[in-house]
Amino acid sequence: MLYTSEQSLKIKQHTFAHLLVEEDNHLLTLTLNRPEKKNALNPILFKEITYALHYAHYNRNIWAVVIAAKGDVFCAGADLKAFAGTSEQTTSSVPEPNGEVVMGEVFYSLHKPCIAKVHAPVYAGGFLITCGCTHVVATPNASFSLPEVKRGLYPFQVMYSMLQIIPARTVLDFCIRAKIATATEAEKIGLVTKVVDANKLDAEVQALVDDIFEYSPSAIRLGLEAFDDLRKIPSSEAHSHMKQMLGEALQTEDAAEGLQAFVEKRKPVWKG
Repeated sequence: MLYTSEQSLKIKQHTFAHLLVEEDNHLLTLTLNRPEKKNALNPILFKEITYALHYAHYNRNIWAVVIAAKGDVFCAGADLKAFAGTSEQTTSSVPEPNGEVVMGEVFYSLHKPCIAKVHAPVYAGGFLITCGCTHVVATPNASFSLPEVKRGLYPFQVMYSMLQIIPARTVLDFCIRAKIATATEAEKIGLVTKVVDANKLDAEVQALVDDIFEYSPSAIRLGLEAFDDLRKIPSSEAHSHMKQMLGEALQTEDAAEGLQAFVEKRKPVWKG
């Protein structure tokens, strides 16, 4: 982890330059707020997203995360000028991470449901956000494109993230031919969970959040932790590790509540 629990839980003491952070009723909403730069990911925004996701990871009162964006582009990918050394004045007071930020890994270690609310095009490194989420709800105004090869580059990290979701040949074709997928095409191959009209986007995301909140936050958290673990352990150890995770789930207050609610034929009251 790039931030400790103690560092992350001080989130309300810090100022964010390019990220809007809102917490309400177990939901953390993060909104990319660099529209003048098409929400390109500069080092400051990378750090702010990372810090906020660590807060969500450590805070058991957060049951899900929504990531949205301001402006006419959801995310234009990495800000190459910024990473090339162009300096930028900032009001951000978010602390420096305890290591190198690798955005894909940050999302894998969140261990909470994460919904991308995509109203506009996603380019290049922006896929690290959408691929890192457990759900992507998009409008027909959204599109998905990897233009790196046009610039003599290649989407290495995005390729790995995409391979966790869709078949290899589809991923390679995207990367090699700089393909642009509509929201509907992205839904067909699994990059997008659901496409809805723009005027229904807010309601659809809220309905998804409400649906997630019907179920045990502890069980979901442990399940996503197990999913993350499966990338790291040998396949020969997978079943024994999943058995161990089941044992952990059975010891939670949510498991006791869920079983008791089943016996009493009532709706469970989750504690997370």
